[in-house]
Amino acid sequence: MEKEINILGIESSCDETAASVVRNGRDVLSNVVSTQILIHRKFGGVVPEIASRKHIEHIMPVIDKALRDAQLQLQDIDAVAVTYGPGLVGALLVGLSAAKGLALGSGLPLIGVNHLEGHVFANFLADEALKPPFLALVVSGGHTSLLVVEDYNTFRLLGQTRDDAAGEAFDKIARFMGLPYPGGPEIEKLAAGGNPQAIDFPRPLLPDSYDFSFSGLKSAVINYIHTEEQRGAELSRENVAASFQEAIVDVLVTKCKQALLATGLKKIVLAGGVSANKRLQEALASGAREVGAELVHPTSILCTDNAVMVAVRGYYQYLNRDFAPLSLNADPSLKLGTL
Repeated sequence: MEKEINILGIESSCDETAASVVRNGRDVLSNVVSTQILIHRKFGGVVPEIASRKHIEHIMPVIDKALRDAQLQLQDIDAVAVTYGPGLVGALLVGLSAAKGLALGSGLPLIGVNHLEGHVFANFLADEALKPPFLALVVSGGHTSLLVVEDYNTFRLLGQTRDDAAGEAFDKIARFMGLPYPGGPEIEKLAAGGNPQAIDFPRPLLPDSYDFSFSGLKSAVINYIHTEEQRGAELSRENVAASFQEAIVDVLVTKCKQALLATGLKKIVLAGGVSANKRLQEALASGAREVGAELVHPTSILCTDNAVMVAVRGYYQYLNRDFAPLSLNADPSLKLGTL
């Protein structure tokens, strides 16, 4: 009988304090998330100092609840996996310090997890047949990256954003339009009532590259709104949101189709907070089918920051004996993959 390997995952890279226990990389025994969205909404975005203080308040209760929900004791855990980057340095240090304390006090191995790799590995829970190699698109507030997952511990970066990430562009336009934080879901809701073909916003494709650039698109949307307001024209916020969202989706899908054709890979996974966007899911699934590939994406609850993905990633690092020293430090600018 296969030995049961229980990984305790801890996540605190931004404004979610989370802990989870996952068995053998597939069986989620618990998933606890304490969110700070309502706290930061009044400021229009995450305030790092406040986020850190709230993590300190919630980290141990969240970990305790994850163990209780899993009906396990710390002695039943095989390793502690924790996000050590990228993210807000103060927030990262809270989860990392808690994980180090647990590892030191219990003699358990410590596993340092790249937050972005965690997002990719959430897809192993969405498709039991998923295995490398496959293409991955990571789309979040701080990152837009396209990579090949060559095996469980090797990631080859094809391209990334040169300026604003897709999620960052969503948040900035939402804030400009007076929508509440987090902006991405608000843009998606507004776009549902608009015509995605109403306004011809630019599609920055950067030929001969898998890199992305969304700052010009963001500026074009802001300039359009300013121009229409100065003209005294009636502005359809729904059409602006829908056309803006469609421009981002078009760019992402086009790059992914190019990469699928170039690599010959037959599966692509979607990861990161923006992976919850239904229009992106639909368009990427359709685009993948056009080139003979299949899309996999996480359930909505695993699209945003969580500790399940950290525990799943940690399981494969555990199998590879990829343990971290207790001197492991937070790396707020941790990169994804190798060029």
